[in-house]
Amino acid sequence: MTDDGLAEDYRQAGFSNRLGFGEHPALVVVDFCHAYLDPDSPLYAGVEDARESCIRLLAAARSAQIPVVHTRVEFQPGGADGGIFFRKVAALACFVRGNPLGEYGKGLEPADDEVVVVKQYASGFFGTSLASTLTSLGVDTLIITGVSTSGCVRATALDACQHGFVPIVVRDACGDRDQRVHEANLFDLDAKYADVVSEQEVLDELSVRK
Repeated sequence: MTDDGLAEDYRQAGFSNRLGFGEHPALVVVDFCHAYLDPDSPLYAGVEDARESCIRLLAAARSAQIPVVHTRVEFQPGGADGGIFFRKVAALACFVRGNPLGEYGKGLEPADDEVVVVKQYASGFFGTSLASTLTSLGVDTLIITGVSTSGCVRATALDACQHGFVPIVVRDACGDRDQRVHEANLFDLDAKYADVVSEQEVLDELSVRK
């Protein structure tokens, strides 16, 4: 079956409905750090184009004065607070406290007034105050960017849906170490849990909120 045929098959079965933007969106930048950008890192994913897209969206979100949230991963030395996840993925040692690979990618550093969520697992919601923070800000929609598409982006988008926030995943501003994995996860997210949209769609949406 062709890609178009597969998409049509899903639509006819009742998947892939559009959720649309709500009244009060926030931008979430998921784990965009040097670990995915440094060619010498075990997590290097070749996501430079996604970083540039994310930089443009970050500027647009700030211009539109919508809330911005950054997530980052950090483990204590030894990784005891990472539990099974830390044991399963040896490359997570990149995020042990003090490792420069865990620092934000250039151009994606949080502003002083932006929320930073420090996490130990894939979802930005799991074991954090993110849901409470978004609720207190009156947010109803999350514009989700970052890395990796199959890991922390997917988990955060799924949990956003399950917490009652509309997830808008920006195709151009997310990335993974393999394009096939990236595309497969975007397809599934778009079918079941989120709207997957282009950078331009988000820029157009934010431009009318200034």
